[in-house]
Amino acid sequence: MQIHEITIQATEHPNAHEALQHLEVSGDDHAILVGGKYLTAQQAEVEKIAAAGIEFAYLIDHQGKIMTIPAGDP
Repeated sequence: MQIHEITIQATEHPNAHEALQHLEVSGDDHAILVGGKYLTAQQAEVEKIAAAGIEFAYLIDHQGKIMTIPAGDP
């Protein structure tokens, strides 16, 4: 397993629900799950994660159910 380390600006949340709620009151663009952490961040920060080849998933609320959508190539 290869270890990637990058520095990003994001807000960590205890769970997916709180991350999604935070989007409503912050300037952040996305709620994501990366490395077992629930984060909210702006688009540029999420792009840094993707460019580094780090696996992550977007968090969305779909009709009241929290779902993850994997980012990048399968």
